[in-house]
Amino acid sequence: MKTILHLCSDTGSDSKPYKDAGYCVVLIGEKEDVRKLKPIPNVYGIIANPPCTHLAGSGARWWKEKGEQALYDGLALVDACCRQILFSRPKFWMLENPVGRLTNYLGPPRMYYQPWEYGDPYTKKTCLWGNFNIPKKNPCKPTVDSLAGHSKVERCFPSKMHLLPPSANRQKLRSIAPFGFVEAFYEANK
Repeated sequence: MKTILHLCSDTGSDSKPYKDAGYCVVLIGEKEDVRKLKPIPNVYGIIANPPCTHLAGSGARWWKEKGEQALYDGLALVDACCRQILFSRPKFWMLENPVGRLTNYLGPPRMYYQPWEYGDPYTKKTCLWGNFNIPKKNPCKPTVDSLAGHSKVERCFPSKMHLLPPSANRQKLRSIAPFGFVEAFYEANK
């Protein structure tokens, strides 16, 4: 049985197609500290979703207020994911994060994608670093469920991400991977 290691697996949505197909999926989530994870042998693929809280451009207005320690904390998780990839030497690996300052540390991503390019009708430009087969696109038109009461600027960005109200689970909702993309990624990287 092939093993998929899903690092920083907040929701497990990125590895769900593998689990559904019968792969052994090892989720290392919020309760486990990925920085303390010992190398896992015989890993077929690694999916890494280090938290974007201190790295994503959407939070840039708070970077100065958070200070450098927040950046270092975010990079420590990225570093731990990269070490696990290096030790495991999987057939494929992918590290995902929204557009932000991670490119300053990992260099340019292998690819960018928008959910609408894979059949999910919203925008959220995302970076992917790694060694993987590029998924086949299935584009659709981005839409927003309801634009009533939103400014002209918001209407220029048809994304449910921009419309999520503050809540205790907002971060988790924003981190759910687009279904169309994860299915396409699985199909390209079985």
